[in-house]
Amino acid sequence: MEKVVLLADKNSTSWMFAEKIQNYLLGEKDIDVPLKEVFIGYFRNKEINMEVPENVRQKDIYFIHDSNKNPQEWWVQLLLLKDLLLSSSAKSVSFVLPDMLYSRKDRKDKPHVPISARALASSISPNLKRVITMDLHAPQIQGFYPEDIPLDNLYSFPDVVRYLRQKKIINNLEELVIVSPDAGGVGRARSFAQRLQSKYPISFIDKRRIKEGEVEEMRLAGDVNKKDVLIVDDIIDSGNTLCKAAKLLKEEGAKKLYCYGTHGLFTEGTSELKKHFDRIFTSNTHYQKENSLDIVYVHNTFAEAIYRAQKGLSISKLFE
Repeated sequence: MEKVVLLADKNSTSWMFAEKIQNYLLGEKDIDVPLKEVFIGYFRNKEINMEVPENVRQKDIYFIHDSNKNPQEWWVQLLLLKDLLLSSSAKSVSFVLPDMLYSRKDRKDKPHVPISARALASSISPNLKRVITMDLHAPQIQGFYPEDIPLDNLYSFPDVVRYLRQKKIINNLEELVIVSPDAGGVGRARSFAQRLQSKYPISFIDKRRIKEGEVEEMRLAGDVNKKDVLIVDDIIDSGNTLCKAAKLLKEEGAKKLYCYGTHGLFTEGTSELKKHFDRIFTSNTHYQKENSLDIVYVHNTFAEAIYRAQKGLSISKLFE
């Protein structure tokens, strides 16, 4: 991996994420991979300006992007940086996107709307080598990328289960009922339950939306009576749907309630969520200032994926 370079914006939260990846590669693999800075500035009219002062000629670049950025800037920065690197004769460019933004519109759910995930894929794919991300909103998004550009969708559930076992926050993990907040997340819930060796079948909530972010009706499929419950999801946005799910689960006899969302946006804060859940877990794909949240650190999984991708080793074996 002598030609590998990690790249990140030092003035963003992705720099800390990149440093942790660098430290893992040094400590666990004894490989000293340089971490270089991309300078991102603005013209007076707010157009983005970029510079990478280091020589990247014939280097394999892994750019670790910042999921906390404004989604529109996040997208444009990917386009400009790829152009910058390729025109500087980088050997290859790979994007490390802890949370792949613009993934929630992966199909036409009504007429005259964009398929945003496909538009993103079409714009960033040309001349790209690889994309590494985690817990995609919909696994079929991988199909939007050309065959010669692997999209490695990493899973956070092994890190979460490891965290729960090490911290011993929840007693009798095998007694937990794992609940998906919708039918689409059943596969994710099943993976959690299998890794936890849960004694109970998973449950899921069937919901009907009025509009984005608002749910008209919820029904529970499964039994949570007198059981502790962990809701697992890929994104926690406002948290309104989770709060309604918590009320339903309490009505169905659930005891303690926990929730985990890989990508914690918390667009309306966490105060309302804390009223309904005993503990709130999220990962560090988004930087969190809240010290009352349980943060599961997943950067080691990204570091291992970068190492395996560069060495031509299996990434899927990380999740067996």
